[in-house]
Amino acid sequence: MGRAGKLALGVLPLLFAAQSWAFDLNDVAIQAQALAAESYNQPQSRLPDALRELPFAGYQKVRFLEDKAHWRDGKTPFQLYFFHQGMHFDLPVKINEVTAKGTREIKYDPAMFDFSDLQINRDELKDLGFAGFKVIHQLNDVGKHDELMSVLGASYFRIVGKGQVFGLSARGLAIDTALPSGEEFPRFTEFWIEKPQPDRRSLVIYALLDSPRATGAYRMEIKPGRDSVLDVQAKVYLRENVEKLGIAPLTSMYLFGANQPWPRPNYRPQLHDSDGLAIAAGNGEWIWRPLNNPQRLNVSSYRIDNPRGFGLMQRGRDFNQYQDLDDRYELRPSGWVETVGDWGAGHVELVEIPTPDETNDNIVALWRPEKLPAPGEALDVAYRLHFSRDDAGLHDPKLAMVSQTRLSEGDIKQANLIRQADGSTALVVDFVGEELAKRPADSAPQVQVSVDDNGELVEDSLRYNPVSKGWRLMLRVKVKDQARPVEMRAALVEDGKPLSETWSYQLPAHE
Repeated sequence: MGRAGKLALGVLPLLFAAQSWAFDLNDVAIQAQALAAESYNQPQSRLPDALRELPFAGYQKVRFLEDKAHWRDGKTPFQLYFFHQGMHFDLPVKINEVTAKGTREIKYDPAMFDFSDLQINRDELKDLGFAGFKVIHQLNDVGKHDELMSVLGASYFRIVGKGQVFGLSARGLAIDTALPSGEEFPRFTEFWIEKPQPDRRSLVIYALLDSPRATGAYRMEIKPGRDSVLDVQAKVYLRENVEKLGIAPLTSMYLFGANQPWPRPNYRPQLHDSDGLAIAAGNGEWIWRPLNNPQRLNVSSYRIDNPRGFGLMQRGRDFNQYQDLDDRYELRPSGWVETVGDWGAGHVELVEIPTPDETNDNIVALWRPEKLPAPGEALDVAYRLHFSRDDAGLHDPKLAMVSQTRLSEGDIKQANLIRQADGSTALVVDFVGEELAKRPADSAPQVQVSVDDNGELVEDSLRYNPVSKGWRLMLRVKVKDQARPVEMRAALVEDGKPLSETWSYQLPAHE
């Protein structure tokens, strides 16, 4: 399937050369469906202990030699570098090249790598295989090769656009995330990468996914640019029923920020790859949920029919919000999933996991479809992933956005002008937007605010913000039971119609 049949007599030989071979998603889907009908075959690692026991700093010493890059001849706008196995990246992935003549495996060779001062027996590395690959492209400066896409570990991959640095990750599939039974991590086991023509500005990658309870076939086309975009088509097959199937999962890190300051002194005001979950619902509502680093595992679920999109966003773009010269959090991209076609009923789910430091990805966002396919039947899904620093460009221009959420001790200004703490928690929410900026400063919109039964709302006041040309909402809430979270929502409206996205916030529980 996917290969052209014999041509009729009389067709020019030139056409025969062009049509002699084709490879498409169905070629991978046939394998995925066949795998789903079989019992799962647990892969075995052949990684030598010297590489398996490496600390992270040691693994970083294993460097791919750039002069061994695939397509280094410069006849395509892309090159491929490869990751060596090491640490917990201990299973090989098969990587194939697709050309007009057919497919061929790109073979592993330890001579492709510099092992620095590590004591490695190269005889043990014969036919070991790669752990993953990088896509290299002239993304920023002329003549400079930049890492555009990194594919390493399970079904994880990361992508950047022009002027960005790596931050959040995307995944092919998630299974049973945050369930007591434990998460299952499907992995890409084989890739087929089309060799592009010299004038082609996109790269097509096919992938086969496998796990104990699911398989999948993926077609991914990456288009680099100011915002790099990945178009995804997938067919997912279940071997057996799963409780939670996560489509288009995104994984990120949130340690602390303006809505949840770090309890100890830190010169960095904020530290996160993403600061909020954005959702574009099928009914036109937009939702903004600032992230938390909770004291215990927290799962928030939003029932959405036919979502238009969702993503983990980094809205703070000012260096002064982070003050980190090494990690440059203000340059990390937002990850936005733009749905293609009708996704039906389901939930956008946000998982927040406690973390003591920035080395752990503790945030997951995914789409959980309400209806799952029967084992062996295909779940067809298509979406476009945007990696962008222009959050306003991904948002509905008619609706104002939340630019920041700030947490403070609640207080009352007394007659002597001294502020007296009143036992409440204060939240400052700034709304900004092009349409909002056109509004006169003396024409305040209406505010809709709701707080659940664990909180008592003692203030909701709105005032014009002349700096942002927007409006600042001040909320003060008294929490009744600190061991329980408080759910809050707020939006700007006029004549019953929304002027802003819905701010959906959770004050986390405290032990």
